[in-house]
Amino acid sequence: MKKVLIGSDKSGFFLKEYVKSDLISKGYDVTDCGTLDVEAPLPFHKVAPIAAKKIQHKEFERAILCCGTGMGMAIVANKFEGVYAAAVESVYAAEKCRAINDANVLAMGGWVIGEIMGAEIANKFMETEFTQGLEEWRQEFLKKAKDQVKEIEQASFGSAKS
Repeated sequence: MKKVLIGSDKSGFFLKEYVKSDLISKGYDVTDCGTLDVEAPLPFHKVAPIAAKKIQHKEFERAILCCGTGMGMAIVANKFEGVYAAAVESVYAAEKCRAINDANVLAMGGWVIGEIMGAEIANKFMETEFTQGLEEWRQEFLKKAKDQVKEIEQASFGSAKS
């Protein structure tokens, strides 16, 4: 069983609740990092760091974040080293953000995506592995590219070893 962290602001609350329920019904171990009550919402720039730090510290391999468009959550989450958040609006993009980019955070918009589509997107994100379904040459290319992106990231965050 895979663990997944999920969170939202007020604008993504109902999408998050639907996706959370769907994932639980499919046997996922889902932890909600807020907003827990739509009447006492946390803003996107408070929720995304909670999730990003848990990904960064390897408490969770994947997270799903929902705000109005998904973009605010993705922007904030990507400020953390080791976090690769993708704002996604289709099942196809959810598959490709995992298979090609090895994204570990899915961001979706409650103003943009309906609940049923959001659940389909989340399921595709959760079931797809890095390089899954790709030609062998592309798998090798992407694995090397991932290493190069990691070097760029380490230089940017200042964690590269001297």
